[in-house]
Amino acid sequence: MPTIIAAVISACAAIVVCVINSNSQNKKIIAEMDKHNELQGYKIEQLTVQVEKHNKVIERVYKLEQFNEVEKEQIKVINHRINDLEDYHK
Repeated sequence: MPTIIAAVISACAAIVVCVINSNSQNKKIIAEMDKHNELQGYKIEQLTVQVEKHNKVIERVYKLEQFNEVEKEQIKVINHRINDLEDYHK
């Protein structure tokens, strides 16, 4: 009988130690996950800022390309007028 009581006490102690160890490991994992989630949130914010900057650059380039096309057309018109004036004065 005393051996059974000793075995039950040992088993209960082992279970308590396992529960404490499991709880401790769970807290560590949760802390690491929170840290990881916080880092991911920061990286996503930084990436969002970079994407917004990139999109603004793309919009500016598009406007410059449109302006460039208008300038090219104006130069063609000016050159045509110059040619007409030169032909007129011949």
